[in-house]
Amino acid sequence: MFSDYQRTRALIRAMGEILWRAGGKQKAVVAALNINGFDFNHSEQQDEIIEKGLQGVNLDSVAEFQHVIRITTVFSLPALHHQLENLLHGFRSRLGALLFLFSALLSRGLDAVQSDRDDLGQPLVTLPFGHASQEIVNLLLCGQAVPNVFDEIMNLGSGMCLKGIPMNVEVGFLTLLEYLHFCKVGQFLKCPRWPIWVVGSESHYSVLFALDTSIQDENQLETREACIRRAFDAQDQSGGGGFISLEALQQLLIEMKIDLSQEMLDRICNSDIVIWNDLWQALLQLDKSRGGLKDNDAPMGKRSFQLYHFNGIAKTVVNSSYVEGELSHQRPQLTTLRVTVPPKWTPDFILTSEVGVAQSGPEKNPVAKEEPAQQAPLVDCIRTRWQRAICNWSGDAPSIV
Repeated sequence: MFSDYQRTRALIRAMGEILWRAGGKQKAVVAALNINGFDFNHSEQQDEIIEKGLQGVNLDSVAEFQHVIRITTVFSLPALHHQLENLLHGFRSRLGALLFLFSALLSRGLDAVQSDRDDLGQPLVTLPFGHASQEIVNLLLCGQAVPNVFDEIMNLGSGMCLKGIPMNVEVGFLTLLEYLHFCKVGQFLKCPRWPIWVVGSESHYSVLFALDTSIQDENQLETREACIRRAFDAQDQSGGGGFISLEALQQLLIEMKIDLSQEMLDRICNSDIVIWNDLWQALLQLDKSRGGLKDNDAPMGKRSFQLYHFNGIAKTVVNSSYVEGELSHQRPQLTTLRVTVPPKWTPDFILTSEVGVAQSGPEKNPVAKEEPAQQAPLVDCIRTRWQRAICNWSGDAPSIV
């Protein structure tokens, strides 16, 4: 267990890293409340003080709202941590999220925020529920308010470009929208420095994390596949649709030094476009000496690890002692997931045969029998990061809404 001091210190440092990154690691701006009677060092009755202080203030008026906001600019990380520590109770008030959003936008600079975006006509916070746009999420994750989740810049031709994540990030992002084929998350967000991911659903954000950093370690073939996929995505002008032109395929093969036979080329080039899954299946059959992913000496063992999912929205928990008329208690939800992942290059027929043996074969070793896979929308998100992952948990299914 962590002490209150350790948790507070971690919160301050996390807030500081976000604002410092948004300020280009040169400065940060901290927005705080400027209300008479509001004591930043004490949290008692602060919501009531805020309510009274904002009476008569038109929050839709920028001019009026400026009178209750105090702006401070700092030029070093230690000074930023000190400032956040002094103002922490304000960030823990009911306006804390809004103050932190203002701080991130001002740290980046409003002109820079507008330059980051592709469509200035879209709001940064959407109505009617005040959901953060992808620009806001990306600003907090990578320091730039870019609107897309793929890597770097997508060139659409004719001088049109779409901006994605420009660099490796500390904390990543997974979304149910990728499983639904509405977008394609790039490797920068899928493979962050630390095994922590913000998980997006249609209406809410939650957090997925691991305590073991080695879960992201890849062997030589997995690293090779990631490089090929990144080169493929760089040629994909469909907005993440997972296909490229025949001309782009030729450029990719040259760039990645892949020697496909004419028979394989004919098989995957049966139309005007090349689909990633077709190319991937061909690479699985192509020896690594020719740039493929086939390696008979590679270990075929599955990887197993634990993930943890936290949903901060209070969930109603009905106890066995619950009777009509009583109030059930509410709490956030933390779920431990047991995850098993086969190697990416394992052919489908091998996985199918393993499942068949597990289901129909004699139960000689009950202890070694694998748990049946459980399903929830979170599993669909996890599989966008680890293909064909099998997940299990105890108790209630993890919720991402």
